[in-house]
Amino acid sequence: MNTWLWVGQIVLAVSFVLGGIMKLALDKDALRGGMPWVDDLSASAVRGIGAVELAGGAGVVLPWATGIATVLTPIAAVGLALVMVGGFRTHLRRDEYARSLSNVVFFVVAVLVAVGRFA
Repeated sequence: MNTWLWVGQIVLAVSFVLGGIMKLALDKDALRGGMPWVDDLSASAVRGIGAVELAGGAGVVLPWATGIATVLTPIAAVGLALVMVGGFRTHLRRDEYARSLSNVVFFVVAVLVAVGRFA
């Protein structure tokens, strides 16, 4: 079970750290091609989402890996699950049903990591 939790944590970390860096480093015009939903939000909101994703991606791995404040790992996973709920709602509102599937997958992984690491 521990191995599967680590796989989930690493998948979440890599995905969210990279996504967060993109949202922080690139402007809305550069993101629009792969993330058309950025048109619905302000530039500061997109950067805020990027900051939350970056922090959550780091938080889902680093505390558990270092053994310092390990309770932060499942809390970060819960936070990432909530980010996915917001992303899912945004895609549904925009009738982007195919894009919402990734939100569901990441939500499930984040919930499994949270439950597994809280236990």
